[in-house]
Amino acid sequence: MKVIITDLDRTLLRTDKSLSEYTCTILKKCHDRGILLMAATARPERAIMTYQKQIGFHAITTLNGAKIILPDGSIENGIMPSSAESILKKVITIPDIVLSMETGNGIFSNVPIEEWNTTVFSGFPALPTDGMIYKILLSSKETKIQMEVEKALTADTYMTVAEGKLVQIMSTAATKWNGIKAMLKAFGIDQSDAVYFGDDNDDVEPIKNCGVGVAVSNAIKRVLDTADYITDSNDLDGVARYIDMNIL
Repeated sequence: MKVIITDLDRTLLRTDKSLSEYTCTILKKCHDRGILLMAATARPERAIMTYQKQIGFHAITTLNGAKIILPDGSIENGIMPSSAESILKKVITIPDIVLSMETGNGIFSNVPIEEWNTTVFSGFPALPTDGMIYKILLSSKETKIQMEVEKALTADTYMTVAEGKLVQIMSTAATKWNGIKAMLKAFGIDQSDAVYFGDDNDDVEPIKNCGVGVAVSNAIKRVLDTADYITDSNDLDGVARYIDMNIL
């Protein structure tokens, strides 16, 4: 394998969002042997900088492919403002909806979300900014919202569900697999020379299409059924253990 690509949350990172010393040691060995390291995550760029300093990824697909960070620049696959406005007008009426929007000017939400340090915006369904719109995120403690959100989608958007509860809406161009293809192209590497590690719905396509697809044991059933191999859980450093035993 010429390149290792991994999801972050619930895959490379432990549940407490940390990286073990063992994992860092194994990834450093990959660097030393000339194996490229890349990440593909739902996180925005600002939420991965700590891990980037620890690991030194050669390229990163962020926001499920809405922004791809390459050595010589970045690629953005945002939601069209007209599509975002159409979606917001429909989803804002869902009872108890918690709505946030990742943009080029930061993250806005209709209620405070301390974990994400959001800027509260009371003007939805109007757009909170004229900057790039990367992603719309929706959840509700009281209401099952997936069916209602699906009805609100436009022809150029799609949705995924993370951890069984957080609905994410992106441009149809913004997928992890599209991001991975762009990263591989930038380095002139074929997908058959890549191994991918993941755990959730948006990891299925990369696991299926990379040369080797590996699921951590805590992955959802759909990922476990798709993967070529299953490694230990994220809390048992499954990614690093697979690399140690099968690649190094």
